[in-house]
Amino acid sequence: MQALADIPPRQQHQALGVSTFAFTVCFAVWTIFSIIGIRIKQDLGLTDTEFGILVATPILTGSLSRIFLGIWTDQYGGRIVYTLLMVVTAVAAWMLSTVSTYPMFLLAALGVGLAGGSFAVGIAFVSRWYDRDRQGTALGMFGIGNVGAAVTNFGAPFLLLAFGWERAAQIYAVVLLVTAVLFYVATKEDPVTSARKAAGEKPRSALLQLEPLRHLQVWRFSLYYFFVFGAFVALALWLPRYYVGVYGLDVKTAGMLAAAYALPGSIFRALGGYLSDRYGARLVMYWTFIVSVLVCFFLSYPSTDYVVRGVEGPISFNITISLPIFVSLTVVLGFVMSLGKAAVYKHIPVYYPEHVGSVGGLVGMIGGLGGFILPICFGVMNDFIGVWTSCFMLLFALVGIALVWMHFAVRLMERREAAERLDRLPELPELLSVHAPEHHGALGPRGRTPPPGAPAT
Repeated sequence: MQALADIPPRQQHQALGVSTFAFTVCFAVWTIFSIIGIRIKQDLGLTDTEFGILVATPILTGSLSRIFLGIWTDQYGGRIVYTLLMVVTAVAAWMLSTVSTYPMFLLAALGVGLAGGSFAVGIAFVSRWYDRDRQGTALGMFGIGNVGAAVTNFGAPFLLLAFGWERAAQIYAVVLLVTAVLFYVATKEDPVTSARKAAGEKPRSALLQLEPLRHLQVWRFSLYYFFVFGAFVALALWLPRYYVGVYGLDVKTAGMLAAAYALPGSIFRALGGYLSDRYGARLVMYWTFIVSVLVCFFLSYPSTDYVVRGVEGPISFNITISLPIFVSLTVVLGFVMSLGKAAVYKHIPVYYPEHVGSVGGLVGMIGGLGGFILPICFGVMNDFIGVWTSCFMLLFALVGIALVWMHFAVRLMERREAAERLDRLPELPELLSVHAPEHHGALGPRGRTPPPGAPAT
């Protein structure tokens, strides 16, 4: 295989830049229902539950498709898989403008959702252009493509008001098709795929690609991503509806404020990758979850009226999160989520360098399922509980579970590592200098020799 050090930096940067742009466009298409779904809800008279299902349906396809798209990328290379994916999704986005009933909208949304699978393809494709020390930063840069959600929340309302939602869907389809052509022309085959084809090697079977999925660690990473990515997508889809329902804003203003949440949740992903490279992904995950627990706790507190029996009679007051404070808290939440998304994917090429596509696809699939399941849960909780902030109550519980599981898993690993280090020590370290080398550790349970660097006799 061509050494990564021999690849011109310009070629690496071009692969990263074009892949990131393509992912941005795909992500914008993937979240299009966050805006046009509001108008469709009004036109069809949908309940909050039906609306939640509609905006979540593309997320389902984008999530489930990630695992086999990741495998195909490992087998056939990201260049061809990425291009074909965008072409098929562009056709589905155009067909969206031709339907008129709720079941047909759901069917079209399944096709549009393929755009979400682009993440698994791009992660595997980009990781092969960089060595391990720079993969965290590179994948964090690629993850900036999440800003596509902000592009939709900010730009789609203007297209909606100017041309109608049908024409907006057609514009998205054309842009995605042009992006597919640009990507294919501007990129080359990644070094791993090129080397395999040059050597005449056959790609590994799908079963071999799925082998790492038996590790519990992979599923723990998936839970992390369920929150930092799944909840991010869910809120990007749900916040416009939340702003309209809670604060009485119009669609354009609601979309712009939702973009204020989605923007830091996207552009700072590169910072998360850099911090993971420099200080470790584990530390970044701790900060992500701790801050998220605090923010979700405050956001989950519903507007409440209190009456206190005072000295001179009842005293009434109200506790409500004002719009500026609410927006600020969502921006903080989006920021730490962006760091966490990069930290999760920093782990994968380090632990599973030969299975980035399959492992990254599974983690991305579980995370994407969060974007499918959570909006539905938000709608159901609104309909049955009747409290707007119930969505943040659910997120508070979710991130709390993730934080506790991560902490206990880390402590267990630390105890195991400490036990292994103690087991490698000689029984009487102070007597090392008077024993021959062949006797070092001879009294141990497995006759181990002392670790490298022990004093010589």
